[in-house]
Amino acid sequence: MTRPRPTTTLWRPTGPWELELVRELGWRAWPPRLPEQPIFYPVLNEDYAIRIARDWNVRQDGAGFVTRFEVDAEFARRYPVRQAGGETILELWVPAEELAEFNAHLVGRIEVVHEFR
Repeated sequence: MTRPRPTTTLWRPTGPWELELVRELGWRAWPPRLPEQPIFYPVLNEDYAIRIARDWNVRQDGAGFVTRFEVDAEFARRYPVRQAGGETILELWVPAEELAEFNAHLVGRIEVVHEFR
């Protein structure tokens, strides 16, 4: 019997527009980045994702969501972890042109775990 490959749990603070695109993709992929978005950056800490969704997305878009998803751990190691502030403010930086390949390594579905309005 083969064992499932290890995964890494990531979170993504998301506004309503991006969340609708994820829904249209069957909760299995992230939509392509816009030209002004060269990096897709899921975060490694749920609390950080909550702060962005609650404090930034709500102010900007009227609602904020925290999504959780799994990615193949071995594949995820190819992307640098960036510290975007304090010790726990960690992001995984995925170049926009590699997002389709990143999506191919998602395991399971993207799920909404928090909602703020």
